[in-house]
Amino acid sequence: MKISHKYLVEAIVFISYVLFAMAWVGGAASMQQIMSSMNVDSLASASFISGMVTLAKIVGTFGAAWIAIKVGIKYAFFIASLLITIGILTPFSPNYELLLLSRFLMGLGGAFMVVYFNPIVMHWFPVKERAVINGLNAVAFNVGTGIVLWKMNAINELTGSWKMSLIIFSLASLLFTLAWLLVKFDPKQDASQQAEGEEESHYSYLDGLKDKFNWIYGLTYSGLLAFYICLFTFYPEAGISQSKWVIGFGIIGTLAGMIYSKKVAMRLPIIRWSGAMIVLTIIGVSFSTVSWLQTLSAIVLGFFVFFPITALVSIPHELPKMTGQRITVVFSLFYSISYLVSTIVLWVFGKLVDINQGDFTASFILISIVSVTFFIGSFFLPETGKKAEKEELCAE
Repeated sequence: MKISHKYLVEAIVFISYVLFAMAWVGGAASMQQIMSSMNVDSLASASFISGMVTLAKIVGTFGAAWIAIKVGIKYAFFIASLLITIGILTPFSPNYELLLLSRFLMGLGGAFMVVYFNPIVMHWFPVKERAVINGLNAVAFNVGTGIVLWKMNAINELTGSWKMSLIIFSLASLLFTLAWLLVKFDPKQDASQQAEGEEESHYSYLDGLKDKFNWIYGLTYSGLLAFYICLFTFYPEAGISQSKWVIGFGIIGTLAGMIYSKKVAMRLPIIRWSGAMIVLTIIGVSFSTVSWLQTLSAIVLGFFVFFPITALVSIPHELPKMTGQRITVVFSLFYSISYLVSTIVLWVFGKLVDINQGDFTASFILISIVSVTFFIGSFFLPETGKKAEKEELCAE
């Protein structure tokens, strides 16, 4: 039996990343139990447990393209899925070192997987469908996170413990890993999807590092990513519990962004104005002392964090002479650059809390400033939707 229907393939990809999110955030949600079992009493040290997944993403996203070139996208995605299942070791870890290793390997798998979304989408879907599919993949992490934030206690009650819940998440990942082996990849189909008159050209890591677009693209996203990681790692420790609203309305924002990006060709306006709203609402969530205003800020923040993501991830797909190899390198560098910056910010954030004896004020100022990169980056990214919009107007 071979799986060759594109929407079934997308379902496997989508659910695989949902399960990764559940395993990662489930570990973060169980941080108090993990800290207790490992005798970890420093917030900076505790954040390093979650940070191992982020660190793995730097290494993984940078090396993902090389693996894909060597073994092909199908088996590269299989390796990614297999690594994610190693998260099953987390609940069995007898010491801090093995816990870090299991989180690192699971994070490595997640890093590979997020890079492979784009060549898979390019392989299976024509250009006109890619914005919607990219948006769907972008919301996968939110769905998994939302399930854990809203239902982790219920899941734990059902399974008997947080450890058993993490084990079940990993076993489910294993099932979808095996299902992926049934997917049929046709090289001719890949050529027909990406070609559209363009010839295949070699695009190496060195070419990617020399390409200023990749640096602008990664740095634009880095501030937003840094905040998003801090939101789940530190904000609950600061007594801010509105993160669930960010996730819930993030899903709505992603769906709205998919519809908007399908109907409106221009990419930068939605990124720019969403970036401005993100900064304002991060300040509201972080510094407001009025509960209803903090909740309202979280709701608006969640929507605008994910509303522009479909447009953002569509930009490389719409660049001229884009090929499967090039887009793999582009997103490899995109995620490695953004995760490198966010990991540094994550560590500094936790360190500032420790230095200030548990006070989060300086850390919240830091993350508010860092989040401005999304807004600033919109002035330097290329507008790839302009040509499509002009052609549409001419056709009318």
